[in-house]
Amino acid sequence: MGRRARDRRRQQQQQQRRQERGGGGGGGDQAVRAGPGWGVKRGRERRADGGGGFLQGWAGGYPEIVKENELFERYYQELGIVPAGEWEAFMAALREPLPATLRITGYRSHAKEILHCLKETYFRELHDLEVDGQKVEMPQSLSWYPEELAWHTNLSRKILRKSPQLEKLHQFLVSETECGNISRQEAVSMIPPLLLDVSPHHKILDMCAAPGSKTTQLIEMLHADMNVPFPNGFIIANDVDNKRCYLLVHQAKRLNSPCIMVVNHDASSIPNLQIDVDGRKEILFYDRILCDVPCSGDGTMRKNIDVWKKWTTQNSLQLHGLQLRIATRGVEQLAEGGRMVYSTCSLNPIENEAVIASLLEKSQGALELADVSSELPGLKRMPGITKWKVMMKDGQWFEEWKDVPTNKQTQIRPTMFPVKDEEKLKAMNLERCLRILPHHQNTGGFFVAVLIKKSPMPWNKRQPKVMMKDGQWFEEWKDVPTNKQTQIRPTMFPVKDEEKLKAMNLERCLRILPHHQNTGGFFVAVLIKKSPMPWNKRQPKVRQKSPERTGDTEVTAANSNNGSECIVEEPTLAENEESKKMQELQNLDTEQSKKEGVCGPPPSKKMKLFGFKEDPFVFLPEDDPLFLPIQKFYALDPSFPKMNLLTRTQEGKKRQLYMVSKEIRNVLLNNSEKMKVINTGIKVWSRNSDGEQFGCAFRLAQEGIYTLYPFIHARIINVCIEDVKILLTQENPFLSKFSSETQKKVKDMAMGSIVLKYDPDPEKPHDLQCPIVLCGWQGKMSLRAFVPKNERLHYLRMMGVEVFKAKRKEEELENKTEEEGQHRLVQTEERMDVEDKEHGLITKMEAEIGEESSQSPVESSAMEIENKIEDLDQSSKNANNHVSQEGKDTDASNVKD
Repeated sequence: MGRRARDRRRQQQQQQRRQERGGGGGGGDQAVRAGPGWGVKRGRERRADGGGGFLQGWAGGYPEIVKENELFERYYQELGIVPAGEWEAFMAALREPLPATLRITGYRSHAKEILHCLKETYFRELHDLEVDGQKVEMPQSLSWYPEELAWHTNLSRKILRKSPQLEKLHQFLVSETECGNISRQEAVSMIPPLLLDVSPHHKILDMCAAPGSKTTQLIEMLHADMNVPFPNGFIIANDVDNKRCYLLVHQAKRLNSPCIMVVNHDASSIPNLQIDVDGRKEILFYDRILCDVPCSGDGTMRKNIDVWKKWTTQNSLQLHGLQLRIATRGVEQLAEGGRMVYSTCSLNPIENEAVIASLLEKSQGALELADVSSELPGLKRMPGITKWKVMMKDGQWFEEWKDVPTNKQTQIRPTMFPVKDEEKLKAMNLERCLRILPHHQNTGGFFVAVLIKKSPMPWNKRQPKVMMKDGQWFEEWKDVPTNKQTQIRPTMFPVKDEEKLKAMNLERCLRILPHHQNTGGFFVAVLIKKSPMPWNKRQPKVRQKSPERTGDTEVTAANSNNGSECIVEEPTLAENEESKKMQELQNLDTEQSKKEGVCGPPPSKKMKLFGFKEDPFVFLPEDDPLFLPIQKFYALDPSFPKMNLLTRTQEGKKRQLYMVSKEIRNVLLNNSEKMKVINTGIKVWSRNSDGEQFGCAFRLAQEGIYTLYPFIHARIINVCIEDVKILLTQENPFLSKFSSETQKKVKDMAMGSIVLKYDPDPEKPHDLQCPIVLCGWQGKMSLRAFVPKNERLHYLRMMGVEVFKAKRKEEELENKTEEEGQHRLVQTEERMDVEDKEHGLITKMEAEIGEESSQSPVESSAMEIENKIEDLDQSSKNANNHVSQEGKDTDASNVKD
């Protein structure tokens, strides 16, 4: 232990000397890699190109990257994606850093309060403020985003983190982001969800959802009416990367919605899901699909500066096929009349218009591009282009597929070229696509296309025809001439009776298409036998009488029509009983699985997928005894959907209870074996061992309180704003500190979990004007709130309480505690050094004295050493006692403050 501590200390000293030699300083002009947060943590050390000295974290930054790429400029100048006379402005904008953009979550009831607080408290302090000699521009709202809920500023994360004048704003942004009230999101990334035109009843699929900023927008739109705890719609957010799925979960969890499910699949082959509709299984088609596909990302050069040196046309050529497969899979799962938004952060037509044109061409009129020119007024946009060429990474150009040499046809595909037929091209309306250029509104580059599905895709239509080898088609058996009826039979045609056709459920068959996963074509149908075939019913087996008799078969004599005696074999009673028992066991297993509501394969059939093994989703059965005390304790409304409660364990005590909407439950129960679910549901109750003695073992969880509150009719205490401040600023305040009204309400209430509700007073406009619901715990002599730290700070800010100083004092206390820990570590190391030295001294003296020498000098030396060690121990204890006393004094003063 002592040796490891010394090695760690030695490494720290070496690192410090290395920093002093390298001069780790400002790096003010060096580029900083953009990231999802507000710059809370520093990056890791990186060695400069060429193996020079260390560049320390963000302070040293990355090596200076020259923002030039000749191939990039030649390619886009040739394609003419930038209007004439604007090329210099376009390139100048790409070389400038991207402004920071934030979005206030729109579905929270207190979004207006956050906006008011941001404008009146934090933005007002930026007037005439200078940082490092540079004047700070006032943040501006995005003119095209509804209700002023999105803002952008030229403040970089580095300035926000390092400038004392902006420390208060920085802490506000970090804290509110962690609460889910503010999201840091690039401006152009906000466009696709807005163009989806989402309503609360829509079934939505986000095909490539991570890291989740667009998904959170969709959640906000789904919960547009906060008075409805369970909207009829839901969101399935998918990503192919298992690790990024957990980042997606973190983003979505901030908004506490019971209507989202995160899954882990390849978007190009995401499975068809089934849902139960009035007792029958139907394929799930989505009303809205967001298809934000992986791309080369040359529209993000302003924040991802590595693109400057790595950009090549090869990236787009390699991604085109994947993008087309994902988009094709998306429109297959889109409902008729539904809307799909295809988007990339690329400027390359190979990834944009070429994909859309190919999709429209093979849809044969089933899809059309929507005209969204009147939507999002204030957003400057360019129309989609209709002419482009394909360039190899060596600069070689191709205008048509026929010009591509054979050895290049694996890299370049026919779908990458524009349509040559002028009539087809005109009918596609590619100019309805949106191109966002960086210099128009100081944003990144972006591409968006909005597709409407008018009818089923041609390869999914259920009315096949029969074709002869000479190309002659027949739609019905009656159309087949007599001389062809030996080659074509009636069973080759589809069933005309619509009721019979619907009952057959032919859509449950599987068709594997070669272009979906680079395979062969295939067809699969799975049949289940429910009863004997009609031609086999009630037909006993008859055979001629033989002299031998099988051991377990009962034989009955009967007369056949020809007068000969026949034998009818019937199963014995034992066989019947055994068959019945086996059938009963199978039915019991099936019913038990359905009854328990276990969503997930049985242990013997583990899903062999990459990533972590997820716990099962187990719905509470209707008669579960666990729920009755909860229902009674909180007086839950009879309309409470208890069937939507689930846990993540099949055995042992249930520690957490989660809630999903009935639509998500429907999807889970009918698709557990074909879908890898990463996360769903919000936590509504947590087990509390202290609560069992008061009648309920589960306390309310703040995460799901806004969903639960409409169904709770007991244990609700209405509090005034002064009581809320006490609850949020003190850890476990006594009841005597609250208002007399609150004390009266608490007096006759049993101990345990409670709901604390604040309703705004319209006659006091200066007070907080949005309702607050908090989870709390009533003790014998105290009342406390169970609210996460950042959420406490959020509510206090909304009430006008200064939390910046308190948070700063808390950080200073943490730093002081850390310094004291380092001091104790140094003392321990010094003590270990002394012990090692004394041990070496004893060993040396013993060797010098030898066996024949007197023992008294050694004993004397050993006694002296022991005395010294005892003195050292005593001094160390005194020092530790002193430090501990200081810590106690500090804690006491902090509690007092």
